[in-house]
Amino acid sequence: MRLDKIYTKTGDGGKTSLVTGERVAKSGLRVEAFGTIDEVNSALGLVRTWAQKSEHKTIRDVSEATLKQIQNDLFDIGSILACHAARAGEVLPAFPAARTTFLEGRIDACQETLEALSSFVLPGGSMSNAYAHLARTVCRRAERVLWRLHEAEPVPEAILTYVNRLSDYLFVYSRWVLRGEGLPEYLWKPGGGAAGNHG
Repeated sequence: MRLDKIYTKTGDGGKTSLVTGERVAKSGLRVEAFGTIDEVNSALGLVRTWAQKSEHKTIRDVSEATLKQIQNDLFDIGSILACHAARAGEVLPAFPAARTTFLEGRIDACQETLEALSSFVLPGGSMSNAYAHLARTVCRRAERVLWRLHEAEPVPEAILTYVNRLSDYLFVYSRWVLRGEGLPEYLWKPGGGAAGNHG
């Protein structure tokens, strides 16, 4: 694929083209869906880039291998969503359910090193943790958009499941990376306010 021209002026009237050629409103749910998946991917770019600054080799290596794969998965998902629902199979392969199995394996591997929670956690404690939580919340928003789209047009089950599992992974990753950095979690203390949030 070669992209030489960045602006085309064809979208100045509020319409954009799907991969399958149809012109649709930029305000439509399908465009919002693949646009929000793109936001998740951008947030993961922050997570991945910051992880490479870590002093801990395990964090660098595991993050790079896992997040690189997830970013590619999200680009695949965005491409499928950027097709007319009934025609995506004409131009792109289906998103495989095995990608969710991959995420579940990563979740299980992270969980093995973590203690059970006795309180909800607050985002923060390190930049790696905060960026992971940012990506997680954008991912949750993407899932909500996907389900709204699914109510109007079918979204492949494998995509819906993957995005749900991705937010789970990012939550576990946020805890895993903080533990790897040897830093305490911020714990929610109802009504605690200025009393402090460290566990």
